[in-house]
Amino acid sequence: MLRNVGHVQDQLGLEGIPSKLVRVTPAKLATWASCPRKFRMAYLDRPAPPRAGAKAASTLGAAVHNALRIFFDLPAQQRSPERAAALVRKCWKNDGFADAAQAADYRERAQHWVSGYAERTDAAPVAVERWVSAATGTIIAEGRVDRIDRRDGELVVVDYKTGRRQLTEADARDSPALALYATAARKTLRAPTGRVELHHLPTGSVAAWQHSEESLGRHVEWAQQRAGELDAASGAFEAGHRGADTFPPRPGRQCSWCDFRAHCPEGQQAASAATPWAGLAE
Repeated sequence: MLRNVGHVQDQLGLEGIPSKLVRVTPAKLATWASCPRKFRMAYLDRPAPPRAGAKAASTLGAAVHNALRIFFDLPAQQRSPERAAALVRKCWKNDGFADAAQAADYRERAQHWVSGYAERTDAAPVAVERWVSAATGTIIAEGRVDRIDRRDGELVVVDYKTGRRQLTEADARDSPALALYATAARKTLRAPTGRVELHHLPTGSVAAWQHSEESLGRHVEWAQQRAGELDAASGAFEAGHRGADTFPPRPGRQCSWCDFRAHCPEGQQAASAATPWAGLAE
């Protein structure tokens, strides 16, 4: 993998001020960190290689996220569990499921998850699906946050999850995405932000972490390192260097459901293809 030390030093102008900031999202950083080849195909190749078809877990997640976005945009007096369930039905698609019966089963599950969530929560969000962006160090960190609450004078970053695994405090603590959202939200909305939460709809559980300045700083440092690497690789791509030395594959179990599996021999050898409905919560 390319190192970014010299690259970042080259960015620094007078008095250590970066002459170029690298614009990144958590998804972009995660793609680079997981597999530089996937990053190249997703963000640099033009035309981009065709992606794999729809995945049921993504379809379900999108329906839940869209339903909750509409739900929390409603006036408080119009929010009810029944309305939340109806919004799931409105946002639902069958893409990626094994058949209509499986899709109907998970639509019912999603309605139950979201209506139960609506019944339990008394949240009064200050922002829903809010785009946040902030320059910090050598990067501009940005992204769309599912929900931002205000509690006791502090902003709280909320991220919805619909995967099969129940989440833990460590998941919230170690999530670069949540830390970058918190960093960007505090600057975009100009309020203290440290608490981050993962709301797991299938179990109704909340995994939370209260970040300190030090812990947020560690995540930002990690993001800056990855951003320097991907920016250097992107520059090499523009210069015509597009091989495995610049964008090496990183094969593993994740290759089973990679969108670009069909274009990666190493990924095909590393793991068998998953069905489009693999990964659904049980």
